[in-house]
Amino acid sequence: MKQRTPAELGTQPIGRLLWQYALPSIVAMTASSLYNNVDRFFIGQGVGVQAIAGLATTFPFMNLSAAVGAMVGVGASTVISVRLGQKDVATAKHVLGNTVSVNIILGILFTLLCWWWLDDILYLFGATANDISYARDYMQVILLGNTLTHCYFGLNAVLRAAGRPQSAMMCTLLTVVVNTILDPIFIWWFGWGIRGAAIATILSQAISLAIQLRLLSDKREAMHFCRGIYRPSFPIVRQILAIGMSPFLMNACACLVVGLINNQLERYGGGLAKGAYGIVNGIIFIFIMIVMGFNQGMQPIVGYNWGAKQDERVWRALRLTIIAGTSVTTLGFLVGMLFPRQIVSWFISADDPQVEAFMEHAVRGFRIIVCVFPVVGSQMVITNFFQSIGHAAKSMFQSVTRQMLFLLPLLWLMPKAYGLNGVWFAMPMSDTLSAVVTWLMLWWLVWHLKHKRS
Repeated sequence: MKQRTPAELGTQPIGRLLWQYALPSIVAMTASSLYNNVDRFFIGQGVGVQAIAGLATTFPFMNLSAAVGAMVGVGASTVISVRLGQKDVATAKHVLGNTVSVNIILGILFTLLCWWWLDDILYLFGATANDISYARDYMQVILLGNTLTHCYFGLNAVLRAAGRPQSAMMCTLLTVVVNTILDPIFIWWFGWGIRGAAIATILSQAISLAIQLRLLSDKREAMHFCRGIYRPSFPIVRQILAIGMSPFLMNACACLVVGLINNQLERYGGGLAKGAYGIVNGIIFIFIMIVMGFNQGMQPIVGYNWGAKQDERVWRALRLTIIAGTSVTTLGFLVGMLFPRQIVSWFISADDPQVEAFMEHAVRGFRIIVCVFPVVGSQMVITNFFQSIGHAAKSMFQSVTRQMLFLLPLLWLMPKAYGLNGVWFAMPMSDTLSAVVTWLMLWWLVWHLKHKRS
Protein backbone atom coordinates (compact mmCIF):
# COMPACT_ATOMS: atom_id res chain seq x y z
CA MET A 1 0.00 0.00 0.00
CA LYS A 2 1.09 3.57 -0.66
CA GLN A 3 2.49 5.35 2.38
CA ARG A 4 1.08 8.72 3.39
CA THR A 5 3.60 11.49 4.07
CA PRO A 6 3.36 15.05 5.45
CA ALA A 7 4.81 16.58 2.25
CA GLU A 8 1.77 18.87 2.03
CA LEU A 9 3.42 20.97 4.76
CA GLY A 10 5.77 22.37 2.12
CA THR A 11 3.26 22.91 -0.68
CA GLN A 12 -0.26 23.73 0.53
CA PRO A 13 -1.36 27.33 1.32
CA ILE A 14 -0.22 28.35 4.81
CA GLY A 15 -3.60 29.66 5.95
CA ARG A 16 -5.34 26.43 5.02
CA LEU A 17 -2.58 24.32 6.59
CA LEU A 18 -2.61 26.31 9.82
CA TRP A 19 -6.35 25.88 10.14
CA GLN A 20 -6.17 22.21 9.17
CA TYR A 21 -3.46 21.44 11.74
CA ALA A 22 -4.52 23.91 14.41
CA LEU A 23 -8.22 23.06 14.59
CA PRO A 24 -7.70 19.48 15.83
CA SER A 25 -5.03 20.75 18.24
CA ILE A 26 -7.32 23.52 19.49
CA VAL A 27 -10.12 21.03 20.07
CA ALA A 28 -7.68 18.68 21.78
CA MET A 29 -6.08 21.34 23.96
CA THR A 30 -9.41 22.89 24.89
CA ALA A 31 -10.67 19.45 25.77
CA SER A 32 -7.54 18.93 27.86
CA SER A 33 -8.23 22.10 29.85
CA LEU A 34 -11.89 21.12 30.24
CA TYR A 35 -10.63 17.74 31.37
CA ASN A 36 -9.00 19.35 34.40
CA ASN A 37 -12.03 21.52 35.05
CA VAL A 38 -14.26 18.45 35.06
CA ASP A 39 -12.43 17.27 38.19
CA ARG A 40 -12.85 20.71 39.75
CA PHE A 41 -16.56 20.73 38.98
CA PHE A 42 -17.41 17.31 40.39
CA ILE A 43 -15.13 17.69 43.42
CA GLY A 44 -16.47 21.18 44.16
CA GLN A 45 -20.07 20.02 43.89
CA GLY A 46 -19.62 16.62 45.53
CA VAL A 47 -16.89 17.07 48.16
CA GLY A 48 -16.74 20.79 48.99
CA VAL A 49 -14.71 24.00 49.04
CA GLN A 50 -11.97 22.51 51.26
CA ALA A 51 -11.39 19.73 48.72
CA ILE A 52 -11.10 22.40 46.00
CA ALA A 53 -8.29 23.98 48.04
CA GLY A 54 -6.56 20.59 48.29
CA LEU A 55 -7.02 20.01 44.57
CA ALA A 56 -5.50 23.43 43.83
CA THR A 57 -2.36 22.18 45.57
CA THR A 58 -2.11 19.12 43.33
CA PHE A 59 -2.30 20.85 39.96
CA PRO A 60 1.23 22.32 39.98
CA PHE A 61 2.42 18.84 40.99
CA MET A 62 0.47 17.22 38.14
CA ASN A 63 1.75 19.85 35.73
CA LEU A 64 5.30 19.04 36.81
CA SER A 65 4.66 15.44 35.82
CA ALA A 66 3.14 16.57 32.52
CA ALA A 67 6.18 18.82 31.99
CA VAL A 68 8.43 15.78 31.91
CA GLY A 69 6.19 14.12 29.32
CA ALA A 70 6.02 17.36 27.33
CA MET A 71 9.82 17.65 27.39
CA VAL A 72 10.09 14.37 25.52
CA GLY A 73 6.97 14.76 23.39
CA VAL A 74 7.55 18.32 22.19
CA GLY A 75 11.26 17.74 21.65
CA ALA A 76 10.57 14.57 19.68
CA SER A 77 7.81 16.16 17.60
CA THR A 78 10.09 19.05 16.60
CA VAL A 79 12.92 16.70 15.60
CA ILE A 80 10.48 14.50 13.66
CA SER A 81 9.03 17.50 11.79
CA VAL A 82 12.47 18.75 10.76
CA ARG A 83 13.67 15.25 9.75
CA LEU A 84 10.56 14.68 7.65
CA GLY A 85 11.13 18.05 6.00
CA GLN A 86 14.63 16.81 5.14
CA LYS A 87 13.13 13.51 3.81
CA ASP A 88 15.00 11.56 6.51
CA VAL A 89 12.20 9.13 7.47
CA ALA A 90 14.56 6.54 8.97
CA THR A 91 15.86 8.92 11.64
CA ALA A 92 12.32 10.13 12.30
CA LYS A 93 11.30 6.54 13.08
CA HIS A 94 14.22 6.19 15.51
CA VAL A 95 12.99 9.33 17.25
CA LEU A 96 9.55 7.72 17.58
CA GLY A 97 11.01 4.63 19.25
CA ASN A 98 13.22 6.67 21.56
CA THR A 99 10.18 8.73 22.58
CA VAL A 100 8.58 5.61 24.05
CA SER A 101 11.76 4.37 25.75
CA VAL A 102 12.71 7.69 27.32
CA ASN A 103 9.17 8.36 28.57
CA ILE A 104 9.02 4.97 30.29
CA ILE A 105 12.39 5.51 31.98
CA LEU A 106 11.62 9.07 33.12
CA GLY A 107 8.09 8.12 34.17
CA ILE A 108 9.31 5.40 36.53
CA LEU A 109 12.04 7.59 37.99
CA PHE A 110 9.63 10.47 38.55
CA THR A 111 7.13 8.21 40.34
CA LEU A 112 9.74 6.71 42.68
CA LEU A 113 11.27 10.06 43.63
CA CYS A 114 7.98 11.85 44.18
CA TRP A 115 6.38 9.02 46.14
CA TRP A 116 9.22 9.13 48.64
CA TRP A 117 8.85 12.89 49.28
CA LEU A 118 5.14 13.26 48.51
CA ASP A 119 4.07 15.26 51.57
CA ASP A 120 7.12 17.53 51.40
CA ILE A 121 6.37 18.36 47.76
CA LEU A 122 2.71 19.03 48.50
CA TYR A 123 3.62 21.41 51.32
CA LEU A 124 6.05 23.12 48.93
CA PHE A 125 3.17 23.67 46.51
CA GLY A 126 0.98 25.27 49.17
CA ALA A 127 -0.74 22.45 51.05
CA THR A 128 -1.75 23.04 54.66
CA ALA A 129 -2.80 20.77 57.52
CA ASN A 130 -6.42 21.49 56.59
CA ASP A 131 -6.25 20.21 53.02
CA ILE A 132 -3.18 17.96 52.62
CA SER A 133 -5.22 14.78 53.14
CA TYR A 134 -7.23 15.60 50.00
CA ALA A 135 -4.08 16.42 48.03
CA ARG A 136 -2.30 13.25 49.18
CA ASP A 137 -5.23 10.98 48.31
CA TYR A 138 -5.39 12.46 44.81
CA MET A 139 -1.67 12.42 44.04
CA GLN A 140 -1.01 8.88 45.24
CA VAL A 141 -3.30 7.56 42.52
CA ILE A 142 -1.90 9.96 39.90
CA LEU A 143 1.67 8.86 40.65
CA LEU A 144 0.79 5.17 40.28
CA GLY A 145 -0.33 5.90 36.70
CA ASN A 146 2.38 8.45 35.99
CA THR A 147 4.30 6.41 33.38
CA LEU A 148 1.12 5.95 31.34
CA THR A 149 0.53 9.70 31.51
CA HIS A 150 4.04 10.44 30.20
CA CYS A 151 3.64 8.09 27.26
CA TYR A 152 0.16 9.44 26.46
CA PHE A 153 1.37 13.07 26.23
CA GLY A 154 4.52 12.09 24.34
CA LEU A 155 2.81 10.01 21.65
CA ASN A 156 0.06 12.60 21.15
CA ALA A 157 2.74 15.12 20.20
CA VAL A 158 4.32 12.59 17.83
CA LEU A 159 0.99 11.96 16.10
CA ARG A 160 0.68 15.68 15.31
CA ALA A 161 4.23 15.90 13.98
CA ALA A 162 3.66 12.81 11.81
CA GLY A 163 0.81 14.54 9.99
CA ARG A 164 -2.06 13.04 12.00
CA PRO A 165 -3.49 15.94 14.02
CA GLN A 166 -7.04 14.57 13.78
CA SER A 167 -5.96 11.33 15.46
CA ALA A 168 -4.25 13.28 18.25
CA MET A 169 -7.42 15.32 18.69
CA MET A 170 -9.62 12.24 18.92
CA CYS A 171 -7.37 10.68 21.55
CA THR A 172 -7.58 13.80 23.69
CA LEU A 173 -11.33 14.08 23.24
CA LEU A 174 -11.68 10.46 24.29
CA THR A 175 -9.89 11.14 27.58
CA VAL A 176 -12.32 13.99 28.30
CA VAL A 177 -15.40 11.95 27.51
CA VAL A 178 -14.26 8.95 29.54
CA ASN A 179 -13.16 11.12 32.46
CA THR A 180 -16.47 13.01 32.46
CA ILE A 181 -18.40 9.72 32.54
CA LEU A 182 -16.26 8.11 35.24
CA ASP A 183 -15.95 11.13 37.58
CA PRO A 184 -19.54 11.13 38.91
CA ILE A 185 -19.58 7.33 39.06
CA PHE A 186 -16.39 7.09 41.11
CA ILE A 187 -16.84 10.26 43.23
CA TRP A 188 -20.57 10.06 44.01
CA TRP A 189 -21.97 6.59 43.32
CA PHE A 190 -18.97 4.57 44.54
CA GLY A 191 -18.23 7.13 47.26
CA TRP A 192 -14.51 7.28 46.50
CA GLY A 193 -14.35 11.08 46.79
CA ILE A 194 -11.24 12.79 45.48
CA ARG A 195 -9.49 9.43 44.90
CA GLY A 196 -12.26 8.58 42.47
CA ALA A 197 -11.43 11.66 40.39
CA ALA A 198 -7.79 10.59 40.19
CA ILE A 199 -8.70 7.01 39.18
CA ALA A 200 -10.96 8.38 36.44
CA THR A 201 -8.09 10.53 35.19
CA ILE A 202 -5.63 7.64 34.90
CA LEU A 203 -8.10 5.21 33.34
CA SER A 204 -9.13 7.72 30.66
CA GLN A 205 -5.49 8.34 29.71
CA ALA A 206 -4.73 4.59 29.64
CA ILE A 207 -7.56 3.98 27.17
CA SER A 208 -6.33 6.74 24.85
CA LEU A 209 -2.75 5.48 25.11
CA ALA A 210 -3.87 2.05 23.91
CA ILE A 211 -5.43 3.69 20.85
CA GLN A 212 -2.28 5.73 20.17
CA LEU A 213 -0.18 2.56 20.23
CA ARG A 214 -2.58 0.95 17.78
CA LEU A 215 -2.47 3.93 15.41
CA LEU A 216 1.32 4.07 15.41
CA SER A 217 1.54 0.36 14.67
CA ASP A 218 -0.10 0.89 11.25
CA LYS A 219 2.54 0.01 8.64
CA ARG A 220 0.65 1.97 5.98
CA GLU A 221 1.88 5.15 7.66
CA ALA A 222 5.33 6.63 7.05
CA MET A 223 5.75 6.88 10.83
CA HIS A 224 5.10 3.55 12.57
CA PHE A 225 6.62 1.25 15.16
CA CYS A 226 9.14 -1.27 13.88
CA ARG A 227 12.12 -3.26 15.13
CA GLY A 228 15.36 -1.58 16.07
CA ILE A 229 14.03 1.88 16.97
CA TYR A 230 13.60 1.56 20.75
CA ARG A 231 17.18 1.33 21.97
CA PRO A 232 18.07 4.81 23.31
CA SER A 233 20.44 6.64 20.96
CA PHE A 234 22.50 9.29 22.72
CA PRO A 235 22.51 11.79 19.80
CA ILE A 236 18.73 11.44 19.37
CA VAL A 237 17.96 11.62 23.09
CA ARG A 238 20.25 14.62 23.50
CA GLN A 239 18.52 16.47 20.65
CA ILE A 240 15.05 15.61 21.98
CA LEU A 241 15.89 16.78 25.48
CA ALA A 242 17.71 19.91 24.29
CA ILE A 243 14.68 21.10 22.33
CA GLY A 244 12.17 19.81 24.86
CA MET A 245 14.01 21.49 27.73
CA SER A 246 12.29 24.77 26.87
CA PRO A 247 8.70 23.61 27.51
CA PHE A 248 9.95 21.56 30.46
CA LEU A 249 11.56 24.57 32.11
CA MET A 250 8.54 26.70 31.29
CA ASN A 251 6.21 24.17 32.91
CA ALA A 252 8.55 23.35 35.79
CA CYS A 253 9.02 27.03 36.59
CA ALA A 254 5.27 27.52 36.31
CA CYS A 255 4.76 24.71 38.83
CA LEU A 256 7.17 26.29 41.30
CA VAL A 257 5.61 29.70 40.78
CA VAL A 258 2.08 28.33 41.25
CA GLY A 259 3.34 26.76 44.46
CA LEU A 260 4.59 30.17 45.59
CA ILE A 261 1.28 31.76 44.52
CA ASN A 262 -0.59 29.17 46.59
CA ASN A 263 1.62 29.84 49.59
CA GLN A 264 1.29 33.62 49.28
CA LEU A 265 -2.48 33.44 48.80
CA GLU A 266 -2.76 31.17 51.84
CA ARG A 267 -0.64 33.59 53.84
CA TYR A 268 -2.42 36.82 52.86
CA GLY A 269 -5.94 35.58 52.03
CA GLY A 270 -6.38 32.13 53.57
CA GLY A 271 -7.48 28.83 52.05
CA LEU A 272 -10.44 30.40 50.25
CA ALA A 273 -8.15 32.68 48.24
CA LYS A 274 -6.00 29.68 47.29
CA GLY A 275 -9.06 27.68 46.23
CA ALA A 276 -10.39 30.65 44.27
CA TYR A 277 -7.12 30.90 42.37
CA GLY A 278 -7.35 27.20 41.54
CA ILE A 279 -10.70 27.73 39.82
CA VAL A 280 -9.74 31.03 38.14
CA ASN A 281 -6.47 29.55 36.89
CA GLY A 282 -8.39 26.60 35.46
CA ILE A 283 -10.74 28.90 33.56
CA ILE A 284 -7.91 31.05 32.23
CA PHE A 285 -6.09 27.89 31.24
CA ILE A 286 -8.81 27.19 28.68
CA PHE A 287 -7.74 30.25 26.69
CA ILE A 288 -4.06 29.42 27.20
CA MET A 289 -4.65 25.93 25.85
CA ILE A 290 -6.43 27.29 22.77
CA VAL A 291 -3.34 29.38 22.02
CA MET A 292 -1.21 26.30 22.59
CA GLY A 293 -3.45 24.53 20.09
CA PHE A 294 -2.58 27.17 17.50
CA ASN A 295 1.08 26.77 18.47
CA GLN A 296 0.91 23.03 17.96
CA GLY A 297 -0.72 23.57 14.60
CA MET A 298 2.05 26.00 13.67
CA GLN A 299 4.88 23.76 14.90
CA PRO A 300 4.96 21.09 12.16
CA ILE A 301 4.41 23.74 9.46
CA VAL A 302 7.27 25.91 10.69
CA GLY A 303 9.54 22.95 11.47
CA TYR A 304 9.06 21.35 8.04
CA ASN A 305 9.51 24.57 6.06
CA TRP A 306 12.47 25.69 8.15
CA GLY A 307 14.13 22.37 7.41
CA ALA A 308 13.22 22.75 3.71
CA LYS A 309 14.56 26.37 3.71
CA GLN A 310 11.25 27.89 2.60
CA ASP A 311 11.53 31.06 4.65
CA GLU A 312 8.52 32.95 3.30
CA ARG A 313 6.23 30.14 4.38
CA VAL A 314 7.83 30.17 7.83
CA TRP A 315 7.18 33.88 8.39
CA ARG A 316 3.64 33.74 7.06
CA ALA A 317 2.81 30.91 9.46
CA LEU A 318 4.22 32.95 12.34
CA ARG A 319 2.24 36.09 11.42
CA LEU A 320 -1.05 34.23 11.14
CA THR A 321 -0.50 32.40 14.42
CA ILE A 322 0.32 35.64 16.29
CA ILE A 323 -2.95 37.17 15.04
CA ALA A 324 -4.89 34.08 16.11
CA GLY A 325 -3.24 33.85 19.54
CA THR A 326 -3.80 37.52 20.32
CA SER A 327 -7.46 37.22 19.33
CA VAL A 328 -7.95 34.32 21.74
CA THR A 329 -6.36 36.04 24.74
CA THR A 330 -8.33 39.21 24.00
CA LEU A 331 -11.49 37.13 24.20
CA GLY A 332 -10.26 35.79 27.55
CA PHE A 333 -9.78 39.36 28.73
CA LEU A 334 -13.38 40.25 27.84
CA VAL A 335 -14.81 37.15 29.51
CA GLY A 336 -12.83 37.73 32.71
CA MET A 337 -13.80 41.36 32.94
CA LEU A 338 -17.49 41.00 32.10
CA PHE A 339 -18.63 37.62 33.45
CA PRO A 340 -16.38 36.47 36.31
CA ARG A 341 -19.12 35.77 38.88
CA GLN A 342 -21.31 33.81 36.51
CA ILE A 343 -18.46 31.53 35.42
CA VAL A 344 -16.98 30.87 38.87
CA SER A 345 -20.44 29.99 40.24
CA TRP A 346 -20.45 26.86 38.05
CA PHE A 347 -17.77 25.25 40.20
CA ILE A 348 -19.14 25.66 43.71
CA SER A 349 -22.36 24.67 45.41
CA ALA A 350 -24.70 27.56 46.26
CA ASP A 351 -25.44 25.79 49.56
CA ASP A 352 -21.83 25.96 50.75
CA PRO A 353 -21.68 28.31 53.79
CA GLN A 354 -18.45 29.90 52.50
CA VAL A 355 -19.70 30.59 48.99
CA GLU A 356 -19.87 34.41 49.23
CA ALA A 357 -16.41 34.84 50.73
CA PHE A 358 -15.04 32.43 48.12
CA MET A 359 -16.77 34.33 45.32
CA GLU A 360 -15.34 37.67 46.46
CA HIS A 361 -11.79 36.34 46.18
CA ALA A 362 -12.46 34.68 42.83
CA VAL A 363 -14.09 37.66 41.08
CA ARG A 364 -11.42 40.13 42.17
CA GLY A 365 -8.58 37.76 41.27
CA PHE A 366 -10.11 36.92 37.90
CA ARG A 367 -10.35 40.56 36.81
CA ILE A 368 -6.84 41.45 37.94
CA ILE A 369 -5.18 38.43 36.29
CA VAL A 370 -6.73 39.09 32.86
CA CYS A 371 -6.26 42.88 32.82
CA VAL A 372 -3.34 42.65 30.33
CA PHE A 373 -4.22 39.23 28.93
CA PRO A 374 -4.24 40.36 25.25
CA VAL A 375 -0.40 40.57 25.25
CA VAL A 376 -0.02 36.98 26.43
CA GLY A 377 -1.05 35.45 23.09
CA SER A 378 1.82 36.85 21.02
CA GLN A 379 4.35 36.07 23.76
CA MET A 380 3.32 32.40 23.77
CA VAL A 381 3.37 32.13 19.97
CA ILE A 382 6.83 33.67 19.56
CA THR A 383 8.28 31.47 22.29
CA ASN A 384 6.91 28.39 20.53
CA PHE A 385 8.24 29.67 17.21
CA PHE A 386 11.84 29.69 18.45
CA GLN A 387 11.32 26.16 19.73
CA SER A 388 9.86 25.03 16.38
CA ILE A 389 12.91 26.18 14.41
CA GLY A 390 15.27 24.42 16.82
CA HIS A 391 16.57 27.55 18.63
CA ALA A 392 16.30 25.78 21.97
CA ALA A 393 18.37 28.25 24.00
CA LYS A 394 16.32 31.29 22.92
CA SER A 395 13.05 29.50 23.53
CA MET A 396 14.29 28.31 26.91
CA PHE A 397 15.24 31.86 27.93
CA GLN A 398 11.85 33.19 26.88
CA SER A 399 10.13 30.40 28.75
CA VAL A 400 11.78 31.17 32.06
CA THR A 401 11.75 34.98 31.72
CA ARG A 402 8.17 35.48 32.85
CA GLN A 403 8.34 32.90 35.62
CA MET A 404 11.77 33.37 37.17
CA LEU A 405 13.05 36.81 36.21
CA PHE A 406 9.80 38.73 36.62
CA LEU A 407 6.98 36.86 38.35
CA LEU A 408 8.98 35.22 41.12
CA PRO A 409 10.50 38.48 42.47
CA LEU A 410 7.19 40.32 42.09
CA LEU A 411 5.36 37.61 44.03
CA TRP A 412 7.88 37.98 46.81
CA LEU A 413 8.02 41.79 46.97
CA MET A 414 4.57 43.12 46.07
CA PRO A 415 2.56 41.37 48.83
CA LYS A 416 4.85 42.99 51.40
CA ALA A 417 3.54 46.38 50.28
CA TYR A 418 0.03 45.60 48.99
CA GLY A 419 -0.99 42.40 50.75
CA LEU A 420 -3.37 40.08 48.87
CA ASN A 421 -3.78 42.52 45.96
CA GLY A 422 0.00 42.41 45.51
CA VAL A 423 -0.17 38.67 44.86
CA TRP A 424 -2.87 39.12 42.21
CA PHE A 425 -1.21 42.12 40.47
CA ALA A 426 2.19 40.41 40.24
CA MET A 427 0.83 38.18 37.47
CA PRO A 428 -0.26 40.79 34.88
CA MET A 429 2.86 42.85 35.55
CA SER A 430 5.12 39.90 34.71
CA ASP A 431 3.04 39.15 31.58
CA THR A 432 3.69 42.66 30.27
CA LEU A 433 7.42 42.61 30.94
CA SER A 434 7.97 39.18 29.38
CA ALA A 435 6.00 40.15 26.25
CA VAL A 436 8.34 43.10 25.70
CA VAL A 437 11.41 40.84 25.99
CA THR A 438 9.95 38.27 23.60
CA TRP A 439 9.18 40.82 20.89
CA LEU A 440 12.67 42.28 21.17
CA MET A 441 14.19 38.81 20.65
CA LEU A 442 12.04 38.23 17.57
CA TRP A 443 13.08 41.60 16.15
CA TRP A 444 16.73 40.66 16.71
CA LEU A 445 16.29 37.32 14.91
CA VAL A 446 14.65 38.97 11.89
CA TRP A 447 17.33 41.68 11.75
CA HIS A 448 20.12 39.11 12.02
CA LEU A 449 18.71 36.89 9.25
CA LYS A 450 18.21 39.83 6.89
CA HIS A 451 21.79 41.04 7.33
CA LYS A 452 23.20 37.52 7.12
CA ARG A 453 21.54 36.93 3.74
CA SER A 454 22.04 40.43 2.28
